[in-house]
Amino acid sequence: MYTWEVKSPINNYSIVPYIGHYVNWSDTLQGEKGKLDLNYWVLDYDLSKAKKQFEQVKPMLRAFEYWFGPYPFYEDGFQLIEAPHLGMEHQSAVAYGNQFSNGYLGTDLSGSSWGLKWDYIIVHESGHEWFGNNITTKDIADMWVHEGFTDYSETLFTEYYYGKKAANEYLQGLRKNIANDKPIIGPYGVNQEGSGDMYYKGANLIHTIRQVINDDEKFRQILRGLNKDFYHQTVTSKQVETYISQKAGKDLSKIFDQYLRTAQIPTLQLKAEGDKIKFKWTNCIAGFDMPVKLTNGQWVHPTTTEQKIKLEGSKFSNIAVDENFYINIKKQN
Repeated sequence: MYTWEVKSPINNYSIVPYIGHYVNWSDTLQGEKGKLDLNYWVLDYDLSKAKKQFEQVKPMLRAFEYWFGPYPFYEDGFQLIEAPHLGMEHQSAVAYGNQFSNGYLGTDLSGSSWGLKWDYIIVHESGHEWFGNNITTKDIADMWVHEGFTDYSETLFTEYYYGKKAANEYLQGLRKNIANDKPIIGPYGVNQEGSGDMYYKGANLIHTIRQVINDDEKFRQILRGLNKDFYHQTVTSKQVETYISQKAGKDLSKIFDQYLRTAQIPTLQLKAEGDKIKFKWTNCIAGFDMPVKLTNGQWVHPTTTEQKIKLEGSKFSNIAVDENFYINIKKQN
């Protein structure tokens, strides 16, 4: 007989009962806030497989504490519990049903091969402890804050252990799953989510904003700051958007509006004119003005009005846009 209790505030979708012949083992992690209790619960006949697969928990927690700050529920510990479904981010008691295999049921959602290096459910659902459980949106219309940041946590985990190139390949590979069917943010006040693109497109939005900020340490401190300043709080998307703009020292509002509130992917038109390059944004909202980096290292600052600058150190035929920006490109000689 066990009595379960949480000392931290908890949202109601994070509560679920499990019944079965469970066995338990425990461990600890020396984390940013001291000793974190780890508990694992699996069906008795899966114990040996689980002990091997769950070795990924400590590396996951180390990576996420680096990127996001201390695990948000030290008082309640971290638990991973075998479940009959794929998985869910139940607060401090993550549900696991990924068949003790790497990837997403043994497949790589990005097609890059990097997603087979780690267990998708251990990484993704645990990422929700920071985005979804620590920071929770007031209305599920804004659920991209949960899923976009947590989907991006997979990229950050990959970067922490395999490097930036691997992370970029993983993130870019996820784009094939984006439908661009409707806005990511849904209608407010009617208990309705937006597009399922909140996962992969949300992650690509965050990665694109990281490129615009162009300072990885500042970006990391923004992620940590979100989890510190909105600790155990409910928020709106606008609060998160405004916070990121303020901490970045850049007005990112048009970028958020474009990617969250429309289904249009902005198109950058590039055209050669002698030793100059002409450029402008199309298929975008009024006032959209996101800067982008070219593969020659040169930055351009397009608006919806055509501009022209001298091309530096490269022929137009060799020029492309850094692939870490999630945009469409129309190039004309």
